[in-house]
Amino acid sequence: MNEIIYDVNIKMSEMITAHPGLATMLGRFGLSLGFGDKSVKDVCASRGVSVDFFLLMCNVYNNESYLPSMDDLLATDMSGLVPYLQLSHTYYAGKRLPHIEHHLHHIAEQMPQRVAGVFMRFFAEYRDEVTAHFHYEEKNVFPHIVSLQNGEAGTDYRIKDYLAAHSNIEDKLDDLLQIIFKYLPQSATGDDAVDVVYDILQLSADLKKHALIEEKILVPYVKTLEKKMS
Repeated sequence: MNEIIYDVNIKMSEMITAHPGLATMLGRFGLSLGFGDKSVKDVCASRGVSVDFFLLMCNVYNNESYLPSMDDLLATDMSGLVPYLQLSHTYYAGKRLPHIEHHLHHIAEQMPQRVAGVFMRFFAEYRDEVTAHFHYEEKNVFPHIVSLQNGEAGTDYRIKDYLAAHSNIEDKLDDLLQIIFKYLPQSATGDDAVDVVYDILQLSADLKKHALIEEKILVPYVKTLEKKMS
């Protein structure tokens, strides 16, 4: 049975305090800090965000066992789904990855040149893979969803093609961590190593949550829209 963690009348500050990981999600809804003692319902209303959609995403993000029913999805205003996913891409590619890369450059300076070259090349390949993954979704998946939401037949694309092309971009972050653990010289100094390990762990956890949202919300929702239009 699903456990509903959040309620529309809880204070937004209390919800974020109880589950700090949700703070990183706010910007993906177009929300920001500075909500005082307002409830989740009032904060969402003041920013034009569907509170049902907001809570649905938070429940999936923060509870791996939570599985929304199809009735839940169809009863929710899902117009914010594509903007949320687009802003998630912007957050990962525009903020988190450059932040990690900055620390990695400092770490690489303390490695033997040959190892540093392999180290940075591995990260560059990962960054390119993530960028390609996001570009694929933005070019194919997002326009398809918007068309279906507008009551159109959609594009020739089908969500089954997304499933076939989907890759677990968080897996390579775990590989990067193992490279750091294996090759970082014991003589390495400064906080960069600790900071980047923490950042990678945080990003990996966030990407896993992102994948859950795609698996539990995006895919079944789009399948249902496609079925309606067939």
